[in-house]
Amino acid sequence: MPTPTLTQAAPHTPELPRLFLPLMAVACGVAVANIYYMQPLLEQLARSFQTTVAGIAAIPTATQVGFACGLIGLGPLGDRHPRHRVILGMGAALVFMLLLVSAAPTIALLTLASLGVGLMASIAQQIVPLVAHLAPPQQRGRAVGLVMSGLLVGILGGRVVGGLVGQALGWRAVFALAALLNAASLAMLWRTLPRLPANDTSAPSYAHLVASTLGQFRKHAELRAAGVTGGLFFGAFSVFWVGLTPLLGSPAYGLGPAAAGLFGILGLSGALVAPVSGRHADHPGGPRRVLLVALVGVLASWALFALGSHGLVWLVLGVVVLDAGVQGAQIANQTRIYALDAASRSRINAVYMTQYFIGGAAGTYAASHAWALGGWPAVVFTGAAFSALALVLHATWNPSPASVV
Repeated sequence: MPTPTLTQAAPHTPELPRLFLPLMAVACGVAVANIYYMQPLLEQLARSFQTTVAGIAAIPTATQVGFACGLIGLGPLGDRHPRHRVILGMGAALVFMLLLVSAAPTIALLTLASLGVGLMASIAQQIVPLVAHLAPPQQRGRAVGLVMSGLLVGILGGRVVGGLVGQALGWRAVFALAALLNAASLAMLWRTLPRLPANDTSAPSYAHLVASTLGQFRKHAELRAAGVTGGLFFGAFSVFWVGLTPLLGSPAYGLGPAAAGLFGILGLSGALVAPVSGRHADHPGGPRRVLLVALVGVLASWALFALGSHGLVWLVLGVVVLDAGVQGAQIANQTRIYALDAASRSRINAVYMTQYFIGGAAGTYAASHAWALGGWPAVVFTGAAFSALALVLHATWNPSPASVV
């Protein structure tokens, strides 16, 4: 697909090139998967450096911290500078950081390289606003939904690929393969991305740009509402995935970490709801309705998980419902926020996704302590509490009409 076709198009042409959206979905999935490769490899990694899992705990933490920093620190650059330059620069740096991870001789260097991987993996959150900018308004929800399905495949598939490749070839091979995948993605992006000017060249400095990013939170009530609910349902999502591994390893099942990784394949079914959610979100008032239905689904999944210690079938059904609900809710929220201010989409997205990952981190922390305190029933209670709070807030918190989609 030649670049000039899209380069010459205005931001709101009736049609995008046929393969553009699927390719952007692939690029997002390849980028975000880098954050999750390490999760099933911690025990192998600890043995490699002759330490314990606690001794290398800073490594996956650094990746998450890097991603959060990239959202706020690098996300706004897509509004101030041409997006294709930002995306290509970050993509090249990401390949270098992955090679550094695969060859790192010490825990300290591996931790630093993992921080860099997380920082540059936030390239995915440069691509989503680009797609929202290029898509016609009446098709924006569907376009974002398709690209977000690629993001979900990367989030869940990263665990599966990391576990399978790591078991067969070792953890270093996982990141060498990741570098090759991201290099191929970079080549595709170089050929495919439109060469469009920056949306907003008014910010006189980087510090002003970051301040403007934080100012989006104060400016848009719709962004605050979407961010809080997004953080809560992603927190519920994280509660499940953190609690699943010890449940499967308990006497109830006696399964290893690989089994938890394979549950990611079931979660990929959630990607199927993305186009449907996107189409409904494109209608007037659609985002709030889609979000309501999706949050009901997220809460309902915990009713299934409550029976999870009595049979795998309940976990299988629950994870399908949970991932479908989270995917639908995320698409609804992003459709809401991308309609707020076209010139500030990267900054708005950075603020939203930072709240989103703060909620995920809170869910991870809460789940680990819930399991220690009360096992699976405590995990279920914690996840249901996150889900119920998101649903209640959405039902009762309606931002001012001026900012409602």
